[in-house]
Amino acid sequence: MEATLRPLCSRFLLPLPPPATRTLSSILSPVRLPFLRWRMPTFVRCSSSPAPPEKAVARPSSELRRKAKGLTPDERLVALRKQFTRPDVAIDAYIIPSEDAHQSEFIAECFMRRAYISGFTGSAGTAVVTKDKAALWTDGRYFLQAENQLGPDWSLMRMGNPGVPTTAEWLNDVLMPGCRIGIDPFLFSSDSAEELREVLSKKNLELICIYNFNLVDEIWDELRPSPPIEPMRVHSIKYAGLDISSKMCSLRSRLAEVRADAIVISKLDEVAWLLNLRGQDVPHSPVTYSYLLVENNSSTLLVDNSKITEEVMVYLRNAGVTLKPYEAILTEVERLAEKGTRLWLDKSSVNAAVVDAFLSACKRYSEGYQNKQKKKSTNKASKNKGTTEASELLIDGPATVYGASPISLEKAVKNNAELEGMRQAHLRDAAALAEFWTWLEEQIQNKATLTEVEVAEKLLTFRAKQPGFLDTSFDTISAYGPNGAIIHYRPEPEKCKTVDDKKLFLLDSGAQYIDGTTDVTRTVHFGVPSPREKECFTRVLQGHIALDQAIFPENTPGFVLDILARSFLWKIGLDYRHGTGHGVGAALNVHEGPQSISYRYGNMTVLHKGMVVSNEPGYYEEHAFGIRIENLLAIKEVDTPNRFGGIDYFGFERLTFVPIQAKLVDLSLLSTSEIRWLNDYHSEVWDKVSPLLEGSARQWLWDNTRPL
Repeated sequence: MEATLRPLCSRFLLPLPPPATRTLSSILSPVRLPFLRWRMPTFVRCSSSPAPPEKAVARPSSELRRKAKGLTPDERLVALRKQFTRPDVAIDAYIIPSEDAHQSEFIAECFMRRAYISGFTGSAGTAVVTKDKAALWTDGRYFLQAENQLGPDWSLMRMGNPGVPTTAEWLNDVLMPGCRIGIDPFLFSSDSAEELREVLSKKNLELICIYNFNLVDEIWDELRPSPPIEPMRVHSIKYAGLDISSKMCSLRSRLAEVRADAIVISKLDEVAWLLNLRGQDVPHSPVTYSYLLVENNSSTLLVDNSKITEEVMVYLRNAGVTLKPYEAILTEVERLAEKGTRLWLDKSSVNAAVVDAFLSACKRYSEGYQNKQKKKSTNKASKNKGTTEASELLIDGPATVYGASPISLEKAVKNNAELEGMRQAHLRDAAALAEFWTWLEEQIQNKATLTEVEVAEKLLTFRAKQPGFLDTSFDTISAYGPNGAIIHYRPEPEKCKTVDDKKLFLLDSGAQYIDGTTDVTRTVHFGVPSPREKECFTRVLQGHIALDQAIFPENTPGFVLDILARSFLWKIGLDYRHGTGHGVGAALNVHEGPQSISYRYGNMTVLHKGMVVSNEPGYYEEHAFGIRIENLLAIKEVDTPNRFGGIDYFGFERLTFVPIQAKLVDLSLLSTSEIRWLNDYHSEVWDKVSPLLEGSARQWLWDNTRPL
């Protein structure tokens, strides 16, 4: 990461639009931005008068109640479009992203606005609604799911397919010049908002930031789920490995390197990691909605105070962390500008509203300073008439330091305590899965009637018995037959299938333990698999083995390794529409950046010793079956006979120990070394997991780890 220091400039001298809506080109208006409204409170709305509004007042999230009625999917689009004509809105289109104000992948239910308006529940996608059209963009993981969930009024835009435009390109095509496109600036990163504005401007379209309310919230009303209110907890140093003071010292050293005085930390898992705190605001992710401001000599956590227990209060006080309300974030960044702070901002994660508030305050600082200097110059000139001396307008004031968050990479590289916690969590998880598979096979043999939902619920009961279990790490993908081809399938009670011995069954699941996070996928057949199923499964397994055995030099980005997992499928003209590996947090988010192993070669993050990544190639035959084999791996240094270039070489340590079903393997396709790998892996599974089992589960493990 190379941060760049940007001083103040005075090129933004534009008139102020009506207070409820502003274009991004006017973000540096001398009038104070409206305060950041936390999406759970109720706010006093700014009037549509051109006069600067008074600051709105928020109630604590615990007091929020909205009134209204429920709407059908068709009625939601009609109601949203009616909002376009409001005098304080006046737009021609509205963009609804998946994210919350922290650019999170998994979000609290009350922020699932895109799902509410479109009916599509996948974790990634963007909805765009114009006065007469509605379209949803998502990637290859969700094509089948979106086809099933979107109504007839929606067009599915399959991202990545040839000829599919971006949201901005589509808007440029379907709207007339001069039209206005509204966004909620709290839901867009600063970078994405700037990029959107730039592309739209090519066709003379205007991007409008609607600050004081979200249009989907306006129609969701009282049916909107309640805000999360669960308390935070301290994450023990036993599992964290480093205390707050050590992490803060490292962060402040990075600030000093780029001459920054402070940083805004917006990513929820970064706040949790830095403070060694965990929460329960987001399903499957142990985080709390909050911002963290770290200055040279102080730090401020902005969070709903009702979530702070006495233990956490004392803990933070001892660490020198001050508490302020979550909704005070704009006021706080304005305060930093007013004191001349050089603020580090990661524009790829900090939302546009926060960045704009700081820049606006910087503009006011600059103008105020120059006015004072001019006044001093005038007074001096009146006392020294006839001289040609001029005052210097040198401003040593607030500025922005733009760069990727320094916490992202540091968090991704696990320390010894975090890695040991991950190892132990995975062993307990493997024991739970062995007990589960034992039970499920017995049920299928006894012709029990079990739905996909019931299977997922039963798996949860086995995991819940393990010490330190907290939650699932994502919604379990329990997918039978053709549902397995829906990459991120989520079974629903009214629509799910019954699991039997006729077709493939794919189970992708994970857990949050107090000491680690797991994510594992296995594909099985309880009857007799077809030759086609065995061939596809074996080629996926070959890719899995190839990546597992990879040895690579330091400074290798993850995309370089992706071909190892796909090449065996490519040989027969097959592929899959998702990345091969994602980062995983240590008792944190199951999907963690910045590292990945993916065909998306734009991610140049190199793989470091201590990172944890998934290894999950797959193959999906629409309306037939899905196959995926997933283990988690920790990157380790390996001892090679040579060290070309004098650099280190890395390989992988396996963390996941769950048998791979032998009956699905076509041995004729495997090499001797691949067979040896599978036998060695199963031997390791037995050695590590069998001491945690007894009875039928132990016997099941023995039966499923015997050499081929």
